[in-house]
Amino acid sequence: MYPLKTPRKILFIATRQIGDVLLSTPLLRTLRLAYPDAIIDALVYTNKGGMLEGNQDCNKIIESDEHPNLAGYWDLIKRTFRRYDLAVIAQPSDRAHQYGFIAAWKRIGLVPNTSSQSFIKRSLLAGWRLLDNVYTSTVVQNLALAECLNIQKQYQVAAPHNPAAESVIDTLISFNWRNEPFIVLHPFPMWQYKRWTDEGWESLIRYLISKKLHIILTGGNALQELEYCAQLAAKYELNVISIAGKTSFGTISKLLEHAIAYVGPDTATTHLSAACGTPTLALFGPTNPVKWGPWPKYYASENSPWTMAAPYQKNGNVLLLQGLGDCVPCHQEGCDRHKNSESNCMNELPASRVITALEILLTPI
Repeated sequence: MYPLKTPRKILFIATRQIGDVLLSTPLLRTLRLAYPDAIIDALVYTNKGGMLEGNQDCNKIIESDEHPNLAGYWDLIKRTFRRYDLAVIAQPSDRAHQYGFIAAWKRIGLVPNTSSQSFIKRSLLAGWRLLDNVYTSTVVQNLALAECLNIQKQYQVAAPHNPAAESVIDTLISFNWRNEPFIVLHPFPMWQYKRWTDEGWESLIRYLISKKLHIILTGGNALQELEYCAQLAAKYELNVISIAGKTSFGTISKLLEHAIAYVGPDTATTHLSAACGTPTLALFGPTNPVKWGPWPKYYASENSPWTMAAPYQKNGNVLLLQGLGDCVPCHQEGCDRHKNSESNCMNELPASRVITALEILLTPI
């Protein structure tokens, strides 16, 4: 490893999906506390920076298309070429490392392996850590880069913040959300293999209605997601409100802080709920919870909060419930091995198990 002077300008590269950006915020906080006077900019994919809304550890967000054309590459080069003392590359991909090489004189980063194919990548880094995509939590994996700089790790995931959140929520919610009990549900993840059943969500909603709870549905702005949430809310219009596609993550954070609980599948909003300290019920199927399980608020350890498989497991404000089966988790994208395939473990997850898990989550210790 080459000697590194105290950096004055740092480019933090987190070019993956929205949830990955959120789980990289402990490393961003680590850099800010270690280098309080440095300018720290974050490079993310276009429309993936919402989890950094209002984040005080970041001076500026730079966006780049996930698959840029030549004009896009040239624009990014003009904005970043050798403008930074240090690039911190929290992704092992070739493109992330190319961006780091363009932007900074010195670089540290994650590498996918120690094979000859990654030799050039490793040789161009002042420090690196090996990616473990199975047995190491994403939060801990990112924080391993702090060891390259010999700086103290900070483990808390930072939720985004919108200073106008309360006024936005007031326009969307008809009941007194500051004082009346409500629960947030996120029923429609982007990919089919992560989804629970329509019957399951409706059974859960009927149970919550019987408990005299208001119900708020969150979701993204994809047409299919908007329609699903709108149709589900319309079936129970006196008790259910959909705000899918109407808010930023910084606004949802404020809402989650007031919710008595949240239920959702393996998606970015579930990670956000955990970070907000909301009692969070995470529904997992094929996904590896050791690697991708939500990070409970105030949890601080090099060990993952979760084991690979259990009927249910609780840590802090999060209860993680997996579908049953000897194949769970299979670490695959559904039973047909693609993102739009079905997952039997999610399809066969009964509402009774989810309701029981929610009762356990909300039972005082």
